Amino acid sequence: MARRTPISSITSNVHPITGDVYQGTCPTRTVLDHITARWSMLILRLLLDRKRRFSELRRLIGGVSEKMLAQSLRALEEDGFVERTVFPTKPPSVEYSLTPLGSEMAPHVYALTAWVENNLATVLAHREGRKAQRAS
Repeated sequence: MARRTPISSITSNVHPITGDVYQGTCPTRTVLDHITARWSMLILRLLLDRKRRFSELRRLIGGVSEKMLAQSLRALEEDGFVERTVFPTKPPSVEYSLTPLGSEMAPHVYALTAWVENNLATVLAHREGRKAQRAS
């Protein structure tokens, strides 16, 4: 396995900056947390289809609170995955869409969430099997 140079010892003028998710202080950890958070994954999957308004995202994502949806969208926007567009209407309307970076990453999120959906029965069967083993 190739050894990576720590991000702190690289200058962006000489080499592209790469991260190392195994280093505890690497910023990749925060980015990974933002992408893999439950609500973020669902947001990214929905935005893969088209632009959506906040209220539409909230309606489509069962169980998400307004506060958690706003926090997740803010984190995805700060990382450059989601773009927030405010329209000058009364009241103002806001639309969310994927940026080019988000469009590059979102299919990976879709693949993972689709895998979970497609393999749910198998996972639940394993879970029940382990529960039965512990009970006996």
